[in-house]
Amino acid sequence: MSLALYEMNFDCGRNGSLNGLFIEDKEKIAEVIGAEVHFGEVLGKHSDISGTIEERDLQILSEDAEKIDWLLGLMGSFTISGYNPMAYLEEDEEE
Repeated sequence: MSLALYEMNFDCGRNGSLNGLFIEDKEKIAEVIGAEVHFGEVLGKHSDISGTIEERDLQILSEDAEKIDWLLGLMGSFTISGYNPMAYLEEDEEE
């Protein structure tokens, strides 16, 4: 597993944007580029934010294993701050 610290900036048009700082496996991130996410009404009533995760929405801040291990130990979670798109992926509906 090759973990990295990511920053997300998901543009929501005139509603604003969603930001997040999280740790994830780089291979998993590569798999979700192009996937649909649904955040719900996180920017207020009737905002219903959803869209497609694109490469431009995510930026690697660090791949330093020591720093990432320290953050995981300190926070106890892969989500450091804000929104983690991995928690909002839309599952394919099976018929």
